[in-house]
Amino acid sequence: MDIGSVNYLPYEDFVDVFGNVVEKCPLITAAVWSRRPFSSLADLEASINDFIDALSESGKEGILRVHPDLTGRDLQSGTLTRESREEQVQAGLDTLTTAEVSRMARLNTEYKDHFGFPFVICARMNNKATILRQLEERLRNERTIERACAIDEVKKICHLRLQGLVVPETSNKL
Repeated sequence: MDIGSVNYLPYEDFVDVFGNVVEKCPLITAAVWSRRPFSSLADLEASINDFIDALSESGKEGILRVHPDLTGRDLQSGTLTRESREEQVQAGLDTLTTAEVSRMARLNTEYKDHFGFPFVICARMNNKATILRQLEERLRNERTIERACAIDEVKKICHLRLQGLVVPETSNKL
């Protein structure tokens, strides 16, 4: 779909199509719909990012709290969103060894206990080794730094999900 088609989507269709570009946060796309028309994919993405940036710190943490634990019960039980499942599989998180699963579970628990929200990383931009290393390293961050880091990861995930839904503008200049 091109940006012109995006701009003509009725509210309900817009939310259906873009409701999970920020994991389990269709309210964000519902709010952004009123900012149409978007001049480009980058404009749509900027509108979503501006909405996120304008949230209070507790609102940002709310976005983080709805993210699933990596390799957690949602992956094991098959209840991940389609997008999250594909992203975790692409990163190789479905092929962790028993030792890696145990390590990931322990680190996820430590992280959640420390920060109050699950570890968020753009799985499509990483592999299982990098994800485990980042999880371990980011546990050392201060809460405000980690919240900002996690929100940046949400924006990376959103960017890639949007790219999968909207055809970028092409220049036909010769």
